Amino acid sequence: MRTVVAKFGGTSLADAGQIRKVADIIREDPARRIIVASAPGKRSADDIKITDLLQECYDAAVEGRDYEKVLSAINTRFQDILSELDLDILLEEEIEALRHHLEEGPEKGYVLSRGEYLNSRILAEYLDVTFVDPAWCVYFDEEGNLDTRLTRRTMEASLRPLKNAVIAGFYGADINGKIHTMNRGGSDVTGSLAASAIRADLYENWTDVSGLYAADPGIVDSPKPIEYVSYRELRTLSYMGASVLNTDAVLPVSDLDIPINIRNTNRPDDPGSMIVRKLPKGKTKYPIIGVAGRSGMSVIQIEKVRVSDGAGFSALVLDILKNRALPFEHCLTGIDSITLIIRSDLLEDCREDLLDEIRQTLAPDFIELMENLSVIVVIGEKDTESSDANIRVLWELMHAGIPIKTINQGAGKLNLLIAVSEERYREAILAIYKAIEKQKV
Repeated sequence: MRTVVAKFGGTSLADAGQIRKVADIIREDPARRIIVASAPGKRSADDIKITDLLQECYDAAVEGRDYEKVLSAINTRFQDILSELDLDILLEEEIEALRHHLEEGPEKGYVLSRGEYLNSRILAEYLDVTFVDPAWCVYFDEEGNLDTRLTRRTMEASLRPLKNAVIAGFYGADINGKIHTMNRGGSDVTGSLAASAIRADLYENWTDVSGLYAADPGIVDSPKPIEYVSYRELRTLSYMGASVLNTDAVLPVSDLDIPINIRNTNRPDDPGSMIVRKLPKGKTKYPIIGVAGRSGMSVIQIEKVRVSDGAGFSALVLDILKNRALPFEHCLTGIDSITLIIRSDLLEDCREDLLDEIRQTLAPDFIELMENLSVIVVIGEKDTESSDANIRVLWELMHAGIPIKTINQGAGKLNLLIAVSEERYREAILAIYKAIEKQKV
């Protein structure tokens, strides 16, 4: 029997009306056996997510401030959902348990997880299926790191015997029962782990957009939808700001070649985007499938003659960053240079100290810090060296008069990386999108 794991995000489950839509989608296909649910998201642009309200409660409790008004808002939000769905869940007991926890010394993981916990219980009750608390089967070590290997085993044991179930996303527990949460978007990871654990035929990720687009719709008017994209391409798009799926959610399912289908809860008839290892036969694969970018970046360029003659220079640069616990986004090397791309906010408190340490340790011939940059990646796995795709991209940028601060293409030919000034970012995206529209197979 075909099995689908379907994850529904916060906007998909924001209120009773949305939950009814989700229930209709689930019932429409009996293969949707395992459902992963998020906490209620925003009902409108000026609304507040339940997880953010829980964060406010936690912060207030830790700082000794009053949190009753916020806790009351959370209670009202869930009570409204229960009333509209005509469900009888003892919400007062759950809210009282949360209040007691806040009073006695709150743990952040427990507090932030209550949105997923309560919403998943509500959805399970409405569907009349089994509720699975991930505290039973999503394992973290005592340092708060997700144990994916053990989680897959325990998830398989918990989910396989069930005909239908709803499991809460975003959290799990360690061996002592302490609740730990994942990064924002962690419900995507829960869904991916569930799909891999039961060897699902498909992992559906339902959200508020009809899949991926070739560019940011906030910049490009009506960009092309992406019908198919590879796991590697999706990870790059997600990492660079295409926020429809948590980057880490790709790994568990890609190991088993389980396709991901990104769908729109409010437009369930739209096919969405399929994430696969290889494009199905008969489908057109263009050299470039999309463009994405991130602002708020800085570039440190270090030059020293014959830097590439030995590994010592590069190793010293990376050691300086490691000792400062300073992550970098990209490291580009040349014959006589090393270029580091780092988030600007990470440099705010150490900018001059870092540059001084590099000067004293490495005695470079030249060092420069460029700030207020945006990094753009042009993504596609088809062999770009056999096409004019990159040439078109660079021509469009030149034609638009946009200076390139740094540029690199990895050996894997997955993407072309370009840095431009933040003030020219939107223009650069628009220019590159013209190249996507003009490309040939």
